[in-house]
Amino acid sequence: MPIASPFAALPGLCSLCGGWGRGALCTRCRSDAALTRPRCSRCAIALPAAQTLCGACSTDPPPFERTITALDYAAPWDGLIRRFKFRAQPELATLFAGLLRAALHDEPAPDLALPAPLAEARLRERGFNQAWEVARRTARALGCPADARLLLRPRDTAHQVTLPHEQRFANVRGAFAVEPRRYREVAGRSIALVDDVLTTGATAAEMARTLLAAGAASVHLWVLARTPAPGSA
Repeated sequence: MPIASPFAALPGLCSLCGGWGRGALCTRCRSDAALTRPRCSRCAIALPAAQTLCGACSTDPPPFERTITALDYAAPWDGLIRRFKFRAQPELATLFAGLLRAALHDEPAPDLALPAPLAEARLRERGFNQAWEVARRTARALGCPADARLLLRPRDTAHQVTLPHEQRFANVRGAFAVEPRRYREVAGRSIALVDDVLTTGATAAEMARTLLAAGAASVHLWVLARTPAPGSA
């Protein structure tokens, strides 16, 4: 029987608000993270309670079948995600994987979890792939395999955040590829793609199309945070 760490119950500073608590989040911030809201089942944008699918996904559905998100990409969580991603704080991956696992509830485990890959130059610049750090921890909690070398990003592209909405889809077109010697590991399998933030869905859609073209049976998307619709509260 595993023995709990004697340090697990010691008080410390909350990663989000800086107040005192136990574990990575204080009680108040953990409660805030656990709040759920109605979302589009396809792209996870927030919706009125009576709806299950947003207008965009009804008329032009993305290639991924379902999106699960833990948070809205808004204050104060957006600042914590930026710290994780851009300020070399990979230790936050355990916290984020826990929040994502909680958001998944009783979702069935996929055959395989894959992180959104980084191009080699971006990986060297950042020092780690934040999506992989979350993906491997979440997959371990679910008991499914995860792989960081099956879906590749052989072509570097401009940062999506610097581009207007209409240019983002063209920017990532053809940017991803399945490892050529491993197509059989994709064929017929249900795959969860793991990323940090979903905004327009351009990157996620291109990754999903790449996997479906390689024979994947289905692709779901797991993201830490979903950017709210413009003008939403």
